[in-house]
Amino acid sequence: MKHKIKTKAQQIARHPTTQKALIALKPERSIWGFLGIVMFLIVPEIVAFIWSVPITAFANAQLLLSPALIEKQYYDLLLMLFENGGSWLNLAIGAALLIWLFF
Repeated sequence: MKHKIKTKAQQIARHPTTQKALIALKPERSIWGFLGIVMFLIVPEIVAFIWSVPITAFANAQLLLSPALIEKQYYDLLLMLFENGGSWLNLAIGAALLIWLFF
């Protein structure tokens, strides 16, 4: 069973349509492709690793002041995003996309 799955996966990987789809998914090699990967995947995770504690403390302090509904949702979102710190998985995905961009 394992051999059958392995051979099927290899057939799919070698298929021209699969290779064409991977090439279509590759980010464009330009300054905008580079900046998009860095700004949307890498920088937010670095910010989360470095400043997650002060950001969550600020959001908790602001929630105690009984903000309006929109502000409450904003501070809840800040807490949700930064309370666990950064994600090594997202950082690895960003690094993999940067490597893929240049090769």
